[in-house]
Order: sequence, then C-alpha cells, then structure tokens
Amino acid sequence: MGAASAILLVLVTIFLPPLGVYAIAGCGADLLVNICLTLLGYFPGHLHAFYLEYVYYDRREQTRLGRFSNTRAPGVYSERIQSGGNGYGTIVQPTV
Repeated sequence: MGAASAILLVLVTIFLPPLGVYAIAGCGADLLVNICLTLLGYFPGHLHAFYLEYVYYDRREQTRLGRFSNTRAPGVYSERIQSGGNGYGTIVQPTV
C-alpha cells in the first residue's frame, strides 16, 4: 500500500503541487510556502513539493528500518514531515 499511495501522491503533485503538500503536511507553514512558490511559478512549487515528499518518505523508511534522525531537514516546518508521519508515540529501540 505504501508504494501505491506514493505514486498517487506524485501524480496529484504533478497537476497541483499545493494539494500534494496538503496531503502530507496538512494546513500549515509548508502549505503556505508552497502556495506562494506555485503562484510565483509552476516550477518552484513543484521543486518544493517534491522535496517535502522526499523528506517525508525518506524519514518514514528510515524509521521503519530502526534508524532515527536527530537532525531537522532544512526548509521543512511541519513536524509530521520531519518525523515521517510518526507521531509522538513511544518508540521502542530494536534489539540487536
């Protein structure tokens, strides 16, 4: 299901970048930045949207593999994207 949702999100983002950002970040600073960039030009809005999607899915995959990033991705304001969609729940460290 993860690959299908990512492909659908990319297709949505190709046609309307702010909608793709809203799907992963919700209503916040990232969405406002993307709307402004899209109004300035279609290409900057796409770059920003695809960057946010890359960070979101990369952090999600890293968390699934048990690797946790302490650094914040530059230019990303949403905690949902920074954490890869994982909320403030308890994270159990994997045993080796």
